[in-house]
Amino acid sequence: MKFRVIPVTPFQQNCSLLWCEETLQAAVVDPGGDIDRILAGAAQLGVSIVVILLTHGHIDHAGGAAELAARLGVPIEGPQQEDRFIIDQLPQQGRMFGLREAAPFTPDRWLNEGDAVSFGKVTLSVLHCPGHTPGHVVFFNAPEKLAIVGDVLFQGSIGRTDFPRGDHAALINSIRTKLWPLGDDVSFISGHGPMSSFGKERLHNPFVGDGA
Repeated sequence: MKFRVIPVTPFQQNCSLLWCEETLQAAVVDPGGDIDRILAGAAQLGVSIVVILLTHGHIDHAGGAAELAARLGVPIEGPQQEDRFIIDQLPQQGRMFGLREAAPFTPDRWLNEGDAVSFGKVTLSVLHCPGHTPGHVVFFNAPEKLAIVGDVLFQGSIGRTDFPRGDHAALINSIRTKLWPLGDDVSFISGHGPMSSFGKERLHNPFVGDGA
């Protein structure tokens, strides 16, 4: 599996384009907006987008999902169903943040702990990691030791929990019981900012590091 990070929206959200090297089938994780930029990236790489994956329902991650799905005729998978109320409020989120109004939608498949998603010959396992939002999920590719963690964890920080149904204790628990066991050598793509690894965050993250 290969990947490219494509920052989108004024929030500079890390939309991830993942693809199977054998089949050139691709997944787009968290297309928050700037659909033409995402499509141009796929065209440049010569890959075919076959599925849209969502970590959670906030507009900078999910705001472009309905449009992209309609333009390509591909399914939307994720997040977990507890984020339904956030997706239903996408138009209000757009007005609140001064963004282009996003269409609400119902994913073709809600995801749960233990599920798997696939494109080409690539499989990602699904971990339900609530806290930032109640239905937040993380995608993990074991062979590449790569996780796409949305807004659960960042380099040197953690996700906000002051949104509706955010839960700080649940977020900390998600990181420590779901992410750390995957291994210190796992690299991760956050929803914003640079990549890091779980090992580095266990050493240095002031919120969830081993010394916190």
